[in-house]
Amino acid sequence: MSERATETPGATGTPGTVGPSRRSSPGLTLVSRDGKPYRFDPGALCLELLPTGGPGAYARYEVLHEPADLVTWAGRSRLRDGLDLTVSEAELERARAFRDALFLLTADRAHGRPLRPAHLDAVNEAAARPPLVTRIEPDGTPGWAPGATATQLLSTVARDAIDLFTGPYADRIRECGAHNCRLLFVDTSRPGRRRWCAMEHCGNREKVRAHRARTHRDAPDTA
Repeated sequence: MSERATETPGATGTPGTVGPSRRSSPGLTLVSRDGKPYRFDPGALCLELLPTGGPGAYARYEVLHEPADLVTWAGRSRLRDGLDLTVSEAELERARAFRDALFLLTADRAHGRPLRPAHLDAVNEAAARPPLVTRIEPDGTPGWAPGATATQLLSTVARDAIDLFTGPYADRIRECGAHNCRLLFVDTSRPGRRRWCAMEHCGNREKVRAHRARTHRDAPDTA
């Protein structure tokens, strides 16, 4: 993934820093290889986990190095604020394995390839465990039950993946249309014509690239 970004899913552009806990809109702030932050909304909670690393060659983008990193990701995801989450080393290892399986499953769906049983099993096994528990706070607002675990977090993410892959937007799971970007998203827009991870990033770059190609092609031959 030559243009895969460093994952910094908060409001800042520096890996490992913590942005504001209150998010004005869903999505992640990623940093390109040339150090420019941009906003990427993959469209679903489960897809927000994918930019944290991946299998094989994508392992070099890993950001879930220790339990605190998964806690940070959860706090910057589209999950409601206030989650009191604990993560063990064993759960972190399972989270990375689950993420890798979900990454490959999503890529297969985006490219119209058959979904592999091992990847489906990984999602279904995670979803079979108890999810995060919501509750009503004294002020009437929604909140989280205390003592949440990473196992519950993965169950919630896996259930979100099942809803996505079996729901009305399953055919809109896509890979960024840029020639060197592998970010995955679901297009939930009304027209259904989203092509880029982010217009401010790959969209603008590809437009410039296409313009230069047309200019070069249309230039008179002076040889």
